[in-house]
Amino acid sequence: MRPRRTILVMAMAILAFPAAAQDGPKGIAFVEAPEQSGGVCFAGNPDRGFACAREKCVEGGAEARDCLRVAWCYPAGWSVDVFMQHREGPHWHEYLCGWTSRAAAEKAAAIKCDRDLNDYLIECATVRIWDPDGNEIPLN
Repeated sequence: MRPRRTILVMAMAILAFPAAAQDGPKGIAFVEAPEQSGGVCFAGNPDRGFACAREKCVEGGAEARDCLRVAWCYPAGWSVDVFMQHREGPHWHEYLCGWTSRAAAEKAAAIKCDRDLNDYLIECATVRIWDPDGNEIPLN
């Protein structure tokens, strides 16, 4: 009887492991269809993250083939979406991720928007920020 109980307990532990593993750190995937749409997802691995982000990009109106993988960070840390526009008109988003604090993420975004370093920009601003748990945080 004892060996069966041991096997049963081990089997239950093995079956529970994937669920527990999903509760661990998450990565963040960014997908962008330039001038069209984008998507962001938190996931346990890049394949799932990019697939989810691509779905969101398509939901936003872009063709799947136009939704390009832009960035993956694991663990996600604090992450920021920075909108940037060149003085000649094109605009895009740059994603900064993996920061250890909100303050560090915001300082990284400020450097991206520093006009002394990027004199070609006519507009630059943080438009979204996420905490390490995947929650979008309101901007102050």
